[in-house]
Amino acid sequence: MRFHVITIFPESLDSYIHESIIGRAIREKKIDVRFYNPRDFVVVGKSQKDKDKPYLRVDDKPYGGGPGMVMEALPILKAVALAEKKLKNKKLKPKIIHFSPSGKKFTTAYAKTTAKKYADVILICGRYEGIDSRVDKILKTELVSIGDYVLTGGELPAMVVLDSIARQIPGVLGTFASLEEERISSSQFYTRPEVLLYKGKKYRVPKVLLSGNHKKINEWRESKKK
Repeated sequence: MRFHVITIFPESLDSYIHESIIGRAIREKKIDVRFYNPRDFVVVGKSQKDKDKPYLRVDDKPYGGGPGMVMEALPILKAVALAEKKLKNKKLKPKIIHFSPSGKKFTTAYAKTTAKKYADVILICGRYEGIDSRVDKILKTELVSIGDYVLTGGELPAMVVLDSIARQIPGVLGTFASLEEERISSSQFYTRPEVLLYKGKKYRVPKVLLSGNHKKINEWRESKKK
């Protein structure tokens, strides 16, 4: 699968995607992550051309008034157009996701479906007050939210969605059994030592986990999910 991330801050995701499981998946070519910066598609005016570093503005004041700034449509549309030229599978339409607090709630089921149906996912990361709504109309984006809260930008949601979808791709986690959602898991986990001594107190691993009785262990894990 190929992920195309539209963001004015690509460096904010760079560190995360090159570490641990996601980094290994990229190195092993199980997934591919590409970045497209809307600033690269800003047309520099004549008054800016003589400057060493022209300010590549991608936002402007909202029509109708109100606080904050809104990201302009054209730089984003051009960034997505370039991404569409670099699809992994040009015969299939990509899923285009725009992160919004009012969007559909992102779930593991959503991640599984996306991993099965799509070869390319385009992730649009908004900033400021948001992006010009004409982007959604033109691209027929899917509005997605990772929770009932507001963030300063779409980069964090992009990392969450990328990670969750990527781990559904065969081989990314190494084995199918590594998927927590495919086995009985719980909110409690223990490892060595069996008895942890901390500040004069002993903290022991629950006896059932040492019993070797998988039926009872699974029952215990089920009870801890509640």
